[in-house]
Amino acid sequence: MNIVEREEKNPLTAEEIANIIPHRYPFALVDRIIDHEPGVWAVGRKCVSMDEPFFQGHFPGKPIMPGVLIIEALAQTGAVAALALPENRGKIALFGGIKNARFKRPVTPGDVLELRCEMVRCKGPVGVAEAEALVDGVVVTKAEITFSII
Repeated sequence: MNIVEREEKNPLTAEEIANIIPHRYPFALVDRIIDHEPGVWAVGRKCVSMDEPFFQGHFPGKPIMPGVLIIEALAQTGAVAALALPENRGKIALFGGIKNARFKRPVTPGDVLELRCEMVRCKGPVGVAEAEALVDGVVVTKAEITFSII
């Protein structure tokens, strides 16, 4: 990904994120957008807490964040970038596909996920984004996400 690490230049709070994407507790998986360029890319943050409801069953005694929820957090980060464009306000972004998903290490309570999503192709309402999640600067998950804006 070509997103350069940067200070918080164009951040969004959880409340501002909720004004862009429709996700709500317990399925709002992005705590903050650190920086973004509408329609192009976004970098988000998810603070993983033992209080997350999915840890009750995944897995008792060895809590690991489900990979599908890491992918969902990446998709929500990308949705912020896509839906922050004025012409997309009030719309929603839906999964069209997930390719080449790789899970390189478990994510556990106390980890802080850095979520990076960059749009690489868009044609009409359909787009493709490259996404990666990092913990302490180390990539833990990568995927290519196809989405549709409706």
